[in-house]
Amino acid sequence: EVMRFCQSFMTELHRHIGEYRDVPAGDIGVGGREIGYLFGQYRRMANQHESGVLTGKGLTWGGSLVRTEATGYGCVYFTEEMMKANGADINGAKVIVSGSGNVAIYAIKKAQELGATVIGFSDSSGYVSTPNGVDVELLKEIKEVRRARVSEYVAEAEGAEFHEGGNIWELKADVALPCATQNELNGESAKLLVENGCRFVAEGANMPSTPEAIEVFKSNGVHFAPGKAANAGGVATSALEMQQNATRDSWSFSYTDERLKRIMTNIFKNCETTAAEYDHEGNYVLGANIAGFKKVANAMLAQGVI
Repeated sequence: EVMRFCQSFMTELHRHIGEYRDVPAGDIGVGGREIGYLFGQYRRMANQHESGVLTGKGLTWGGSLVRTEATGYGCVYFTEEMMKANGADINGAKVIVSGSGNVAIYAIKKAQELGATVIGFSDSSGYVSTPNGVDVELLKEIKEVRRARVSEYVAEAEGAEFHEGGNIWELKADVALPCATQNELNGESAKLLVENGCRFVAEGANMPSTPEAIEVFKSNGVHFAPGKAANAGGVATSALEMQQNATRDSWSFSYTDERLKRIMTNIFKNCETTAAEYDHEGNYVLGANIAGFKKVANAMLAQGVI
């Protein structure tokens, strides 16, 4: 029975995804529309209404405020703490954010709210340089409403320039936030960032930096935050959404955002202290890996798995 349900569910999902066949490769994502469809199909086929079964839901049917912004906001909160710990300040920093989807848009928004200037963003067609910062509302209009390419941005934003097929990592910045896709930042691009004075990199996407890029950052003293820690804000806010579902509660934006910031600060502190404990101070990759491993291992021991 379970197998039949899963097969039916996936058939419906594939049919739904097929509607996006004319969308450029790499631009298909899971957002509110997709979650709405999945939740509706779950209710239809399972004949159950369990709000916590999916997160990222609409606000009128069990969703949480800040869930849309969470991954981008969380990445910037982590970056802010990483910079503070290393004698820097995001206020006044120049920041590159790759991508122009959900994560990138809200990373741009939060970075600029904290005083940074975002000098570039991108999509699969190229990148836009924005020396005067990004008009977030215009970018949201282009990407979320018109569903157009970033090249349209330059026609309506003063000082912006589109670089067709260009490499966004050639821009000179203090901070780089890869928020687009896996393996988007390779060893050569990492060298460009180092040569141009970038000191902080935090992954907003899942594994956007190749192993070669990470090695370049490590060997050149660039403070690097892996996605398993830096982009945990989305998952964290999903847990907050489930908590609200369980208690049939609905939190304000500011309260949920404060909870998110507290979670990301704690994640950074955990990475930082664990790395120092194992004599690799400042190695946030090692700190994240060991902290995560210990958490799982301790749970397995406590629950008698091993």
